[in-house]
Amino acid sequence: MPSWSSSSSALTAPNLRLRTLRIWSSKDYAIAAFIFLILFSLLLFSHLDSRSHSRYDSQPHHSKLVPLTLLRNANQTRALCLDGSAPGYHFQSGFGSGSRNWLIHIEGGGWCNSIPSCYQRKFTHLGSSDHMEKLIPFSGILSSDPAQNPDFFNWNKVKIRYCDGASFAGHPESERGSGLFFRGQVIWEAIMDELLSTGLSNAKQALLSGCSAGGLATLIHCDSFRQVLPKEATVKCLADAGFFLDEKDISGNSTMRSFYHDVAQLQGLAKSLHKDCIAKMEPSKCLFPSEIAKNIKTPLFLVHPAYDFWQIRNILVPQGSDPDGHWQRCRLDIRSCNANMIDKLDSYRGSLLKAVNEFQQRKEIGMFIDSCFVHCQTEMEVTWHSPNSPKINDKVTIVLALHICCVYNISTQDMAFTQFLLSDCFMAVIPNMNFISDFNNAILFP
Repeated sequence: MPSWSSSSSALTAPNLRLRTLRIWSSKDYAIAAFIFLILFSLLLFSHLDSRSHSRYDSQPHHSKLVPLTLLRNANQTRALCLDGSAPGYHFQSGFGSGSRNWLIHIEGGGWCNSIPSCYQRKFTHLGSSDHMEKLIPFSGILSSDPAQNPDFFNWNKVKIRYCDGASFAGHPESERGSGLFFRGQVIWEAIMDELLSTGLSNAKQALLSGCSAGGLATLIHCDSFRQVLPKEATVKCLADAGFFLDEKDISGNSTMRSFYHDVAQLQGLAKSLHKDCIAKMEPSKCLFPSEIAKNIKTPLFLVHPAYDFWQIRNILVPQGSDPDGHWQRCRLDIRSCNANMIDKLDSYRGSLLKAVNEFQQRKEIGMFIDSCFVHCQTEMEVTWHSPNSPKINDKVTIVLALHICCVYNISTQDMAFTQFLLSDCFMAVIPNMNFISDFNNAILFP
């Protein structure tokens, strides 16, 4: 900044205005640009919504059911579900300007940590393609309705079905005559090869996303996904409700750490985790997102509820941690929690914010953390993009935050002033989701 001398009062009016403009710092310009960007994006989204029904009626619509495709040559590639059946995915072709853009979404569904639990799993859609739905609707981030999904509606969209029980990271060397097939890593590679031959190899833009255990798989495979695509392609990853915490439960036990230890040991996950992490600590610790994210180089966007009901029910208050049943109603409905329980939930929320805060200054990592009692949010219209979606300052939805981060490439360092903002959860009454009224906070690191 130039220094002001005693003669500055003699400046002419035009020069004074010019000098005044120069007082603005680069941060001031960044703030002004961000505010303009939000207003412009809101106007753009509103304009798109108003035109969508008349302009795109002849195009594929979100209500169309998408068929299951079984992996070709599954036996030759040894890519098999837990029961030995061929893995599968649902594919919907892109069109128009999105014909060379790809969205790959990985299904969630927990993990199995023992031979008996994996054996039970193989009789469900989470362990066998024989039990998978043959037709499913695409909604939320997978929707082909531009009003519901303005950024990705016309992209090539794939939903990878989850049937290995270990976030696509298991290895066959761990099978040891169990009668089960631990082929998660092999499935991942085989499906990628098949999609590359279908057109993914020509992608201009690609987004790898996933929900829950699929969100964890997204984190594990984010950089390898970038590596198989053209160097000139724009590639990013989105993990929805995949940031699982290494926190003690209400009894003081490290239930999730023990569970992940069993999963990693059972299916040999170490080979799929980052070698730098494995060199410093045991594989189960490297399975937690707080460690995985440290080594991710590909641009990453996290969508996560601070009061994730799956984590509350399985990490904070898992089965067996509450023998007297004091938490029974609270763990199912947050409105039934007493003041002490709310304090415990708020402490868990604090642990999440502390964990993600470590990545605040990473330019390639963006976040949308809301305070809803929910789990995955990107596949449901009500949370993804609707009048009742969670919003920051009653304006910024998940869709808009992702749009700003991934379309305009605004970094966390440029927009750090948006860190702590109030957010309202959606008011819709839908199964397993409840509204939190008194302690809502959200973070947007676009």
